[in-house]
Amino acid sequence: MSRLGVNVPLFVAHDLGLLYAVSAEPIQLRDDAIGEAFAGTPNAAALVTRYRALVAELAADAGARIAKIGLTDDLIAVVLVRLLAGPSRIAEISPPWPQTLPLDVELVRELEPQLPRLFSAVPRRYEISFLEGLTRDRLRLLATMDALDVNTLRLLAMFPDDPSHHGSFAQVDRLAALSNAMANDVVEFSLELLPRVLETRRADGPGTHSADGYGGVGRSGSIDSMVLTELAWSDEELARRALEGEILFFAREQAPGPAARLHHVLVDASASMRGDREVFARGLAIALAKKLQLGGEEVRMRFFDSRLYDVRHGGSRSALPLAWVLGFKGERGRNPARVLAHLATELDLLRTRDPRDLVVHLITHSALHVPRAIAAEVGRLAHVFCVFILPSGGVLDLDWLDLVESYAVVDHETLKQQSERVNAGARIIDDIAGASRPDPLGVERARGAGRAKVRHV
Repeated sequence: MSRLGVNVPLFVAHDLGLLYAVSAEPIQLRDDAIGEAFAGTPNAAALVTRYRALVAELAADAGARIAKIGLTDDLIAVVLVRLLAGPSRIAEISPPWPQTLPLDVELVRELEPQLPRLFSAVPRRYEISFLEGLTRDRLRLLATMDALDVNTLRLLAMFPDDPSHHGSFAQVDRLAALSNAMANDVVEFSLELLPRVLETRRADGPGTHSADGYGGVGRSGSIDSMVLTELAWSDEELARRALEGEILFFAREQAPGPAARLHHVLVDASASMRGDREVFARGLAIALAKKLQLGGEEVRMRFFDSRLYDVRHGGSRSALPLAWVLGFKGERGRNPARVLAHLATELDLLRTRDPRDLVVHLITHSALHVPRAIAAEVGRLAHVFCVFILPSGGVLDLDWLDLVESYAVVDHETLKQQSERVNAGARIIDDIAGASRPDPLGVERARGAGRAKVRHV
């Protein structure tokens, strides 16, 4: 919380954080601890009473709505920042301790019975000032808690980031997701669509290879297939060759399997995608990315408006930057030609150092007017699948649609009907995921001619 600019007394973070960590039933407010801690502070009794009443009031709400989700510590910290950012600014003085205070459990292991006495031995002007601001801000605090979207927290808890990716930037993304009013609608649509997607299962196919004989010599293998002459080296040289990966192994002949594909899911974040189109585009992107990941593919999610934003990773191949997708806001106009030209340059550089096939999934408005030459260049470098979301009374009239693998069209009437919207999203995901699956024979289809078109209106 301090790294996000919100400083609160430790006991306040403990008391309110515990409301989200466990259900309300086992929580019991102690009558003696906080009163004893502030026993030597003038006029603190009434303030402590109001604070205890506020905690009890928050516990009744949080325990019924949020605590049962099972939030992680990172999500609890974001919720507390959302709640306590106002009172932390109301406090008239700053905390007297450094924000990077080192904590060693061994130093305080036996101090718990003495904590109230030690707490009251130091002037607590900061804590008193904070509690005064907190109790004055009671109505705003209750309104903020009531406005927290339970489904957004539930979805963030379902798809946590990779543990190695935790940090201040990830917390900022989560805070932006909770602060974005449109994120609630995206979450609702995602929760309707994801059960249809999570039915995906990976099936391993049988493979064959020669059981006898070797087909060559390689740099990797098990110890029983090591070339015996390697043992003639001295101990030091053998150790060096092992560290440098220079030891030779006999290798069997095996047919190479299909190369995995690298998917780029590009979502239009310009002003033309506000409202229902934004909800459908982001919910569809989340479900499509999860569908592809369940199929063993690597997915990179990006936004664009007048520029193409950098790739945001979830921390690992199987993690999604969900909070970033929910909280992202594009405010840079609209320039499709510049975006696709930038994308073509990146794809060209990527192909030089990554042997995998590249797939681009473009979820955008119907008015994506780009020069045909740029669209042809992107189609030359990657398989392109498009989803066009029409405005009310809009039509799709683009001269480069024959250059993509397939595309889908969603009209405005479909977006207004909940069941039709979910069915359309599920059909699009199934069609795109099936069409973008690698050829099991390893034979790539000819680009440019005879491409199948997928249309949903």
